[in-house]
Amino acid sequence: MPAEQIQEYFRTWFERWGLPEGMRLDNGFPWGGWFDLPTSFTMWLYGLDLKVHFNPPATPEENGVIERFNGLGQRWAEVGRCVSVAQLQEQLNEVDEIQREHMPSIQGKSRMQAYTAVRHSGRPYSRQWEEENWSLEKAEDVLETYRAKRKVGSQGRISLYYRPVYVSERQRGSEVHIQYDRGSKMWVISTAAGAVLRTVPAIEVTREKIMTLTMYEEAKEKRRGNAG
Repeated sequence: MPAEQIQEYFRTWFERWGLPEGMRLDNGFPWGGWFDLPTSFTMWLYGLDLKVHFNPPATPEENGVIERFNGLGQRWAEVGRCVSVAQLQEQLNEVDEIQREHMPSIQGKSRMQAYTAVRHSGRPYSRQWEEENWSLEKAEDVLETYRAKRKVGSQGRISLYYRPVYVSERQRGSEVHIQYDRGSKMWVISTAAGAVLRTVPAIEVTREKIMTLTMYEEAKEKRRGNAG
């Protein structure tokens, strides 16, 4: 599923349930976690002022409640008998409603009755609110905490969000570190010992590119073109 479509689902959920204080996500694209720099999707969440926690790889017990419900949902929804994705989604929605709103869980009450606060987080969200309040500064605050490592290639270049960046031919084969500096809006490339080699404009880090999840789409297209 394209990241943009996932983003729209999240926006729909935020409109219904309100903005949470944080999100627990799996690893891989488009979420992040395995990557040494945050994906555009993760940056979008940071700009909404959400804390993001990534599940440790290969440890489903860290997210036991969700993993258990995934198995339960598949059994109750009789996934093998569904003839279309639409039918599967309809049956999963029904299972979710039964579990959340009707089945006795806590002292004879359903989960929704016992935990009324789950109906809404108390942090209203709308598309207009996002347009007016999404914060590049909040996303940058978190981005500055990331420190990525790269090995300089044979031509003195490294890859930075899919775009090739020249460092120095003298650094070929060595490891360099990359960190974002919000004051200058630059990527700072340093040796492992901390000596600055060069800085390059952080063209990926803009409000528009993050909110539309296009931080590195231009670089990816150029790479595909060069490969062709």
